[in-house]
Amino acid sequence: MNELAADGIPVTVACRVLGIARQPYYRWLKNPVTDAELAEAYRANALFDAHREDPEFGYRYLADEAETAGEKMCRRTAWRICSVGGWTSAISKNGRGKHRKAGPPVHDDLVERDFTAVGPNELWLTDITEHWTGEGKLYLCAIKDVYSGRIVGYSIDSRMKSRLAVAALSSAVARRGDVSGCVLHSDRGSQFRSKKMQKAITRHGMLGSMGRVGAAGDNAAMESFFSLLQNNVLDRRSWATRDELRAAVVHWIERTYHRRRRQDRLGRLTPIEFETIINHEAPQAA
Repeated sequence: MNELAADGIPVTVACRVLGIARQPYYRWLKNPVTDAELAEAYRANALFDAHREDPEFGYRYLADEAETAGEKMCRRTAWRICSVGGWTSAISKNGRGKHRKAGPPVHDDLVERDFTAVGPNELWLTDITEHWTGEGKLYLCAIKDVYSGRIVGYSIDSRMKSRLAVAALSSAVARRGDVSGCVLHSDRGSQFRSKKMQKAITRHGMLGSMGRVGAAGDNAAMESFFSLLQNNVLDRRSWATRDELRAAVVHWIERTYHRRRRQDRLGRLTPIEFETIINHEAPQAA
């Protein structure tokens, strides 16, 4: 409007062409938007977009997503804007006590802490871990076959979104082939409860299973793998870049864990050796 007025076009004509009333324009002239208010609006838009895409995220994660979108702010500012807008995590706990509610499970617990399998592709476990680098966090979603202990699929990303879990499942299915009837057990993380993940599970003919909230033992077999990863890779040194840590994780999984780390429950064989022997003996038994 100001630019049109500077070109000599009457305000009345400009308002009529643009389809707006004159009164709001004159009110704005008396109290124009400040640079601080404009910056706040851009930040609010970035936080709102992040919340709409991942409603389970709290203000800390929303601030990270907003920074990725180009609107950097401190977490205190993100908390204030989210509080005013009412953008809270869909699974947040307002207060403590008997009124606290956990995120709803998408599947029943089909495992009930019985981490055994009589054959490959019968029971898979999955979870997500994170670690800091000089560039920010790096997230790993891994899928473990209980039968051999092999990590049949994994995905590494700088953002912990549903696509992280979906990509891990896709890599596992690509490696193992037909997995129909296989149980995929996880916790109630939003990535595993997402619609994209549920569609992927159904598409591959698998059965979903979820443990209870706050019960680490419900996925203890997967936690044991992450504990090894933590001790052998993540905490061994500081990592300057995400690519540096990503390469170290892949190298440890594929070379050390799969091919060099022997397990008592496998008869002192590595996961790769165990699967090789089983695959060789199966045709002979038939």
